[in-house]
Amino acid sequence: MLKPEMKKLQILVVEDESLVAKDIVNMVRGLGYSVPAVVSTGEEAIVIAEKTRPDIILMDIVLKGRIDGIEAAQYIWEHYSLPVVYLTAYADEATLQRAKVTEPFGYILKPFDERELQTTIEMAYFKAQMEKKLRERERWLSTILRSIGDGVIVTDQSDRVTFMNGVAESLTGWNQSEILEKPLAGVLRIPVQDKPASGENPAGITVDESILTTRDGAAIPIEHSVSPIHGEKEETFGRVYIFRDIRSRKKAEEELRKSYARHQKALAGSIQAIGLTIEMRDPYTAGHQHRVSKLSTAIASEMGLDDARIEGVKMAGDIHDIGKIYVPAEILSKPGKLSEIEMSIIRTHSQVGYDILKNIEFPWPISQIVYQHHERQDGTGYPNKLKGEEILLEARIISVADVVEAMSSHRPYRPAPGIEKALAEIQRGRGLQYDAVVVDACLRLFQEKNFAFD
Repeated sequence: MLKPEMKKLQILVVEDESLVAKDIVNMVRGLGYSVPAVVSTGEEAIVIAEKTRPDIILMDIVLKGRIDGIEAAQYIWEHYSLPVVYLTAYADEATLQRAKVTEPFGYILKPFDERELQTTIEMAYFKAQMEKKLRERERWLSTILRSIGDGVIVTDQSDRVTFMNGVAESLTGWNQSEILEKPLAGVLRIPVQDKPASGENPAGITVDESILTTRDGAAIPIEHSVSPIHGEKEETFGRVYIFRDIRSRKKAEEELRKSYARHQKALAGSIQAIGLTIEMRDPYTAGHQHRVSKLSTAIASEMGLDDARIEGVKMAGDIHDIGKIYVPAEILSKPGKLSEIEMSIIRTHSQVGYDILKNIEFPWPISQIVYQHHERQDGTGYPNKLKGEEILLEARIISVADVVEAMSSHRPYRPAPGIEKALAEIQRGRGLQYDAVVVDACLRLFQEKNFAFD
């Protein structure tokens, strides 16, 4: 007879017929196992099992006393997690069903031989060890899930709750015992994406923000992720929901938005004040910067620029001539044609504007836009004769708006040529002096969308 190549197993024998018990003990010891005790009642089985903690219990179903083998086995498994193998001469259906409920690790009908007993014991021990490892792994996983700072809920393939950690209980107001095996929809309503688009999110995990409605009806903003639990054949047999309370983050974001709005309002007010200061020195160009800003903003929007970039165009338009504050007022308001020297002084306003603004931290490259708004695509502009893509798009937009506004307005040294000539000028210089895309957008505004300065 082969002996087991493992530790010498401790086998507790529970049998109320002394002769049968003696035969079983001899058979068990003959197989190389140890028998720490032999008892004849369910009550004794429970006491000795707790005291000796055997590896396997061979339990007769029909026993003397108030507790039969099935009741004793159920108590021992629930309280001590010790595996039980039933030994019985009774195999009626009712007894079999009662025994199955206790989830035994084996079931042998009397009479049996040594080989059948050994096979059953070895299989029962192996199964018990696997169950023990599984329970240890479950406890390990449960400890991890309970210790993390996010709410965790696990569901089965029908989206019924199978686990809920303490954070999830605290956030939802539900206890795990109250919603175990119940649909998750009663606690959370989270969109699920089991089949992500090809090439995107290959793990099938979705991350989003939503509102958690607690048990008492409170609404809590949360960030959550949903991870499907896949089987060997990639079938989904459950999901893991992880979520966190983002009320503090939302509050901080709101404060940041308010602070940004206040900053933007103050910045806009400062820009407006600067623009008005410049225009007070030059009554003939009063409103010029405002009108250029209005047209530039409309062109930027027509071209599909994003809101933040459009705001930068508006700000730059409002102060694009800030450098004229250093140009003598008598030159700015001089009637008649300006001399070459006077024109050269006026042309310094781009450089001066850049020098004034370069050390101010705007969210946009305002100083560079102001510096470049008189540059031309073909390199004939000033102050640096930049060409094409060397010029910021925002500066290209303002340069077109500047020409259109200037030619449609009166100046001390000439009457207003009018809007038609202004549009003809940018059409003539399209792709040469002026950016073609910017010109096309500007023409659409006037010719198709009825744009007007006033």
